[in-house]
Amino acid sequence: MRKLLILALVGLAAQLVDGALGMAYGLTSSTLLLFAGVAPAAASASVHLAEIGTTLAAGVSHWRFGNVDWRVVGRIAVPGAIGAFAGATFLSSISTEAAAPWMAAILFTLGAYLLIRFSRPLRANRAAGRLRGRFLAPLGLVAGFVDATGGGGWGPVATPALLVSGRMEPRKVIGSVDTAEFLVAGAASAGFLIGLGTEGFLLSTVAALLIGGLIAAPIAAWLVRIVPAQLLGAVIGGVIVLTNARTLLRAGAASGPLPPLVYALLGAGWLVALALAVRALRRTRRARAVAAAALAEAVPVADAPVTSTDVPVTPTDVPVTPAGAPTPEAPQRLTATVES
Repeated sequence: MRKLLILALVGLAAQLVDGALGMAYGLTSSTLLLFAGVAPAAASASVHLAEIGTTLAAGVSHWRFGNVDWRVVGRIAVPGAIGAFAGATFLSSISTEAAAPWMAAILFTLGAYLLIRFSRPLRANRAAGRLRGRFLAPLGLVAGFVDATGGGGWGPVATPALLVSGRMEPRKVIGSVDTAEFLVAGAASAGFLIGLGTEGFLLSTVAALLIGGLIAAPIAAWLVRIVPAQLLGAVIGGVIVLTNARTLLRAGAASGPLPPLVYALLGAGWLVALALAVRALRRTRRARAVAAAALAEAVPVADAPVTSTDVPVTPTDVPVTPAGAPTPEAPQRLTATVES
């Protein structure tokens, strides 16, 4: 019971991260499952089976809010499913000893990528035109393969690539990627089912991850309004890097002063990334404040809404004709005020 509670908390934490960043559910949950001692293939298989439920709910929500570009979904989901199936088959065919460093290396790389990405503002290329299939298909293939073999990576690979292209609104990028992930998670689960059989899925783990994720979904929607994604992404990237560095050092049989030195360097790099993320966040907020102030100054005074009707009207407030008489359009009450 205690283990299931921990796994539910893992699913809750992963969904909080994914809800705030639009990515990293698989990265976070797989990293924490590996840290808890779950075999790499079983961890990835269980995560992807749980993702079928979470991505279905996310896809329906994005569709209802109009955040889905179905053309992009169709061109990225099918290659992504092919890559995920191939990745699941590959991971199922290698031993646990060989899979652990491979999976940790992928997670470490993706965690470092998150650190770099969220330590500075993402500059979009404002290119015109639609995204082409020759770009979307290879992207989906690579992202799907990395997602299955690494236990996560669909969002961290696909989402930034589409954002940098500058040809889609950010909300449609996240909505389309999340919706396409349903097919990717299903294909990966099918590959693990063929490679590992039903015993490869830890159903209690899947249920705990799914329950934790469903509980966290509304909390994540609130959290994204409170915690800046810039800061949260840098924090989660550092956690993933440090956790998987431990697995890599153990696989390399590192001993002596090397592990503490590596941890110290990675910790220093994490602190630098956090400082850069905070600075980028402040710059972004200052730029928004300046833009809002400039917009407010550009609004004419005459267009400002009247907030009270109790302001006294003086004779000078009434438009007059050249002869000094009130205009015919003026209300009778104002005319009487002027004549008195």
